[in-house]
Amino acid sequence: MRMQRSASRLAISVALVLGGIAGALAPATAQGSDVDAVAALFGARETVLDISLSPSGTKIAFVAAGPEHIELLNVIDLEGDAQVRQIVVNSEKIGDLEQCEWASDTRLVCLVSGMAQDGDGILVPFDRLFAINADGGEIKELSKRQSRAALAFVQQGGDVLALDVGGEQGQILMSRQSVEEYSTGTRTANRDSGLGVDLVDVTTAKRRMRERPDPAAQRYIADETGQVRVKVRARYDGNGRLTGKYDYFYRSQGSSGWQAFDNLSIEGKGVAWFSPLSVDSSRNVAIGFVGNNGYDAIAEFALDGSGQGKLLMVRDDVDVDALIRIGRQRRVVGASFATEKRQITYFSPELAKLAADLGKALPDQPIINIVGASSDEQQLLLIASSDTQPGMVYLFDKGKRTLEPILPVRGDLADRKMGRMQPVTYPAADGTQIPAYLTLPPGSDGKNLPAIVMPHGGPAARDEWGFDWLVQFFTARGYAVLQPNYRGSSGYGEDWYGRNGFKAWDVAIGDVNDAGRWLVSEGIATPDQLAIAGWSYGGYAALQSQVLDPSLFKAVVAIAPVTDLAYLQNDARHYTSSRLVSDFIGQGPHVAAGSPLRHAEKFAAPVALFHGTRDLNVDVRHSQAMEKALKDAGRPVIYHEYEDLQHGLGDSKARTDMLATIGRFLDEALGRGG
Repeated sequence: MRMQRSASRLAISVALVLGGIAGALAPATAQGSDVDAVAALFGARETVLDISLSPSGTKIAFVAAGPEHIELLNVIDLEGDAQVRQIVVNSEKIGDLEQCEWASDTRLVCLVSGMAQDGDGILVPFDRLFAINADGGEIKELSKRQSRAALAFVQQGGDVLALDVGGEQGQILMSRQSVEEYSTGTRTANRDSGLGVDLVDVTTAKRRMRERPDPAAQRYIADETGQVRVKVRARYDGNGRLTGKYDYFYRSQGSSGWQAFDNLSIEGKGVAWFSPLSVDSSRNVAIGFVGNNGYDAIAEFALDGSGQGKLLMVRDDVDVDALIRIGRQRRVVGASFATEKRQITYFSPELAKLAADLGKALPDQPIINIVGASSDEQQLLLIASSDTQPGMVYLFDKGKRTLEPILPVRGDLADRKMGRMQPVTYPAADGTQIPAYLTLPPGSDGKNLPAIVMPHGGPAARDEWGFDWLVQFFTARGYAVLQPNYRGSSGYGEDWYGRNGFKAWDVAIGDVNDAGRWLVSEGIATPDQLAIAGWSYGGYAALQSQVLDPSLFKAVVAIAPVTDLAYLQNDARHYTSSRLVSDFIGQGPHVAAGSPLRHAEKFAAPVALFHGTRDLNVDVRHSQAMEKALKDAGRPVIYHEYEDLQHGLGDSKARTDMLATIGRFLDEALGRGG
């Protein structure tokens, strides 16, 4: 969810420097077990962070990670010399160049997002859009301040809702936030405040209003013709806080008025909720998620006032959790879900056959994602990846039936042997079978190994089959890794999610600890060389595992962890999401019992903590306080803090330092030598 502060007074400038950078990231070649060399390999961020194909299919733009926190925008002219040319270097540490897409064959629209601080030190997320020529010239900001107040700060720079509006390249539809004016912190309503929509020319940056700003609007959805057809409005309480409830509105074809989505039904049965994500004007339907017997499913509803809908994809074992889109109009062509492995079902027989043929032609039965298409969809940009392959970008030509490799997603790891990820289940203490993934070191027989249980973050998330750089770092150093989808994880329906991993922390952490016991009982892990590591909620789980059973794990690694549930509630008080966070965690004795910060004296294993100072998800004070509590209790702890980095520690130098530190910490704690 977007954390939004209601009265921030902050101006941001993001430095975008034109030109090249020498020696961006020289390929590393280390294959040995030396911790620093392996940390440098797996700590380096992706060669391809984002990629886009031009309308003609003749140019590719991609964002790559440079040294440390730098991002590079590169362009390849496939009809020219096919060389990689850097056209932008973003060296601004608080603003990340996240993505760029072609608005025309000569012009790109790019998104920068980051984390600022106001005068009180409160973290404020922001994003900005700008346009740039394919040769790096003519940068124009597309996100404009809409308030007369000199110090007003627009958090949302806007989202691109549609390309090629009116059939013209370079004409985009984008949302636009207008801010209210502030004098002494008192909110003064303005009829033009809120989220609206503009038609923007990316060459001149001129704009025309399409939708007047709405203070409660959270997002808009345009159809493939560039008409705004859906608006989502949030409900707030009397204190201006989000309630978690939303109202959905649609427009009939040719109408300018809004109608509420209500009285929806599928085969005569009422629908409790519907969250639209896309509109198909050719069939006059909205497509999105619905609840179906405790699982998320994909459905469509007619935009004709009838409220009639039909299920497009539903499962009785896992949630259907993603729409598959293609082309510049972002047509919905399928949906996706994850059982043991992620699967994609295409609604189009042509695409289904194409995906099947490509899957057979490529090694390791990869997951294939269509990430770009030319205007006529004759050229498709694909990324194929698997548990052992970080990913390769391919260009597929439908007419020629050719598949050409373009770029590896992680160039430094392209030829390195990885551990295979195996779906497994193990019994929890109450007999419930917990789904998980086991990854063994390459060439291992899977017996008597040092091992790591690695619970995922969230907790409203899940692990799934695929490449994981942190897992592969551990397996490269000889560890078996088990990733449990404990109860409280999402993706397995309402019953499995339960009361969530905070309110029912004892169930979730019990499942996590049972994962460690299973590794030992199966002879996979050596009992005195069993560790636990996690990020975010996973870091919380790693710490809280000591509170439940201090003797089980012999070392604990916690990256950006929650350490006190009351802290988490208190940290949200500055934001409109504060009520949602408070309700998610709840009140009662579980708050104290489920906060590892308050139980430092129970810890038996040494702890390694890592955190960035601009972490909005989990404030850095969680790790700072945990370090102090452990030291005060006389428990061994190390702590590395990374200045100006956010929750994901998106910096190659910082990640390399973290991995090297973790490697040495585990070697010492588990008695593994060097």
